[in-house]
Amino acid sequence: MSAAASQATRLPGHEQAGETLAAPPAPLAEGPAMAVTLEFTLPNEAAGRLARLPFVQAHRAGRARTTAAETIWSDTAEGTLSAQGMILEAPRRGKRVLRHLFPQPDAAWHPAQPPAIEATFESDEGPSLTEGAPLVAVAAFTGRRQTFGLELPEGSAMVELLTGRLRSVAAECEVARLCLTGPLPAMMAAARGIAAQLPLLPPLATLAEEARAMAAGTQPRPHRLGPPDTAAATTVEDAFLRAVGHLLEVLHQQAARIRHGAGPEAVHQSRVALRRLRSVLRVFRNATDAPDVRSLDAQLREVVGILGPARDWDVFLAGTGREICTAFAEDARIAALLRTAEARRSAAYDAALAMVSAPGWRLLLIDALAVMLARPWRDAAPAERREALETPALSFGRVVLDRRWSRLRRAGAAFETLTAEQLHELRLDGKRLRYAAEVFAPLFDQRRARRFLRRLGRLQDGLGIANDAAVARGLARALSARSAGRSWAVGSVEGWCEARVADHRDDALAAWRRLGGKDRFWTGD
Repeated sequence: MSAAASQATRLPGHEQAGETLAAPPAPLAEGPAMAVTLEFTLPNEAAGRLARLPFVQAHRAGRARTTAAETIWSDTAEGTLSAQGMILEAPRRGKRVLRHLFPQPDAAWHPAQPPAIEATFESDEGPSLTEGAPLVAVAAFTGRRQTFGLELPEGSAMVELLTGRLRSVAAECEVARLCLTGPLPAMMAAARGIAAQLPLLPPLATLAEEARAMAAGTQPRPHRLGPPDTAAATTVEDAFLRAVGHLLEVLHQQAARIRHGAGPEAVHQSRVALRRLRSVLRVFRNATDAPDVRSLDAQLREVVGILGPARDWDVFLAGTGREICTAFAEDARIAALLRTAEARRSAAYDAALAMVSAPGWRLLLIDALAVMLARPWRDAAPAERREALETPALSFGRVVLDRRWSRLRRAGAAFETLTAEQLHELRLDGKRLRYAAEVFAPLFDQRRARRFLRRLGRLQDGLGIANDAAVARGLARALSARSAGRSWAVGSVEGWCEARVADHRDDALAAWRRLGGKDRFWTGD
């Protein structure tokens, strides 16, 4: 992993004219010589500066070629194709393709992977999925395509830049997409070189999905959300790649939605994706350990640290802050304390937004992709490591879940007598089990898995009250000032938190007792 990327994250003959932009997704690279294609997005203003970048000028090979580009997307009037996740795409010249609007649920996938093609048709043919219903144009793209090569120390890469406008009956907008193709080391070096100077990121939606959404007057549907779906995974390595690719996409989707005043969900879901992703890196460490993987984990830990304060202030203001404001509605001392808390939250959001807007964030995503595609854990791996990679995912999952379940049960054996610190450690053990269970649950009976996760979630909720209260007390102390009024307000918050913990300890105990051994969905009992 590049030193530049690591440092930056510490923030406080390709497609011919008339053909579609992106090739079908390339398989994951098995070696440095295999050609890989990745698709990125750029703001139009930044795309206009691409050719003038010192990095591009220093490595460009030959003259750039520019041609006109045009694409029309069609569907039935009822949206038959888009309801099935596809759309008919007709380029300016050449064959029409039935394009997937977003990745298929059971497909192995990662950010920046070009959209898949379901089928290809001659200009007078169409998909049978429409059942004879006539097709109508729903949106179009017009612009230009520029292609040129880069000669880098790591090898040759081809750059294809598409710029222009998406248009529908009711709206239009500027778009820019950039495809990089070449052997993995050269292509990733090109991506890093450009992303260090321009806001180059994986797209949040395919160009075809953006066009469909514009025509429908809706928001584009995201590629991935929630916990990973490993149901189709066969081996340990397959499950690992599916989970990491999914969670990288969720992290990218949620982080892009962080805004002042937009509510806490984007920050919360970004942190959940980060924790799930870091859990996956640990769960599979015996099979996929490598220096680059550990470096990625360290960078993700730094991101958790930057997003943490924003999430903590969100929870404080929506929970303890709101409750105490209601209880002391006319008290100026409480109101002043909460205004200070709002200012702290705003500063925490400033830090989070600065992080996701900086080059280090882009380089982190690109380095994570490089780890997925290069599979560094295979480099000089001993025979037992390669054998572990080919182990059935289901068998591996049973071993992991048994180990984490046993640790949780030991930690909570004397639940009624546990101290606050011990309850905190029990909550962390429960979280580790929950994240691992989410990864492997799709491989087992879904009804039993959902029941187990639901009961484990209730335990987490009960134990989380104590944790939230402890965090709230710490945040309140951080708002202390040398005034009697502020000291009184901080003391009131601390007392409120203590009472809240006492009220909910019985909830956690009841949830613990309901979490019986009979619910272990991975045992087959």
